[in-house]
Amino acid sequence: MNPTRNAVRQGLRRGWTEFLQSLRSPQDQGFYLFTGLVTLAWLWFNRNDEVGDSGLLYPSFALPSILGGFLTFGVVIGPAYSLAMEREDGTLLRHKALPHGMPGYVTGQLTMQSLSLAPSLLVVLLPALLLFDDLMHRGAAGWATVLGLVVLGLLATLPWGMVLGAAVPSVQKMGTWGMLPILVLVGISGILAPVQALWGWVQAVAQLFPVYWLGHGLRWAFLPDAAAAGELGEVWRPGLAVLVLATWAVAGCLVAPRVLRRMARRQSGSQVQAAREAALQWVR
Repeated sequence: MNPTRNAVRQGLRRGWTEFLQSLRSPQDQGFYLFTGLVTLAWLWFNRNDEVGDSGLLYPSFALPSILGGFLTFGVVIGPAYSLAMEREDGTLLRHKALPHGMPGYVTGQLTMQSLSLAPSLLVVLLPALLLFDDLMHRGAAGWATVLGLVVLGLLATLPWGMVLGAAVPSVQKMGTWGMLPILVLVGISGILAPVQALWGWVQAVAQLFPVYWLGHGLRWAFLPDAAAAGELGEVWRPGLAVLVLATWAVAGCLVAPRVLRRMARRQSGSQVQAAREAALQWVR
């Protein structure tokens, strides 16, 4: 059997096993339920609010964007934290020592983080369909489009989570180096409020990143044609959304392997020990 192919198969198996363990974890179950309940409560308390002059109620407008925000945050911060922690606890070094260990490790991470996205989305989407009316206006074609955009959004964001985890100096600095910038980016990308309410230069910056375009594409899939009045330029741009997401996906697939290979080459036992000592100092 081809060694690389065998490593990938082992990585797929490892990712699936870790996903099942996550589903059985009370901590992860609590996280899924907490985020779902908070999001649904926010939508419920604003269920009678209209968005501008569009005639759309807030849940109809906000739900697609929130799903995009969940996807972006989950598959960027999740793998970034995981990679940073396993770099410091020696897991990455052990995989590096195995024949073809790094392809297997990366495959396992990609599998686990991709599968973990499903509970985060479903715990919000399924109850919302029961609580609110008129969420999907395009029928089966709309749901197919949502699935395609979720996959494309995954490809456009997950590699950059791996890059972030490889680049951040330590787990302790993930909040300022990783989480804070992602929160800011989600905040300016029209997830919780129309992006038109922000300054013009902020709107321009938001359109450079995949978060805005993922939200835009999901709103196009969920909402009626008339809802374009609430978008920038008062027009739907699904083709441009797909192009931007695909560009970020291609760039991530080119950059991430280089960054990960460089990180793996520089990883050593002394670095792991130094990271452990730094972590102990942090706890003290």
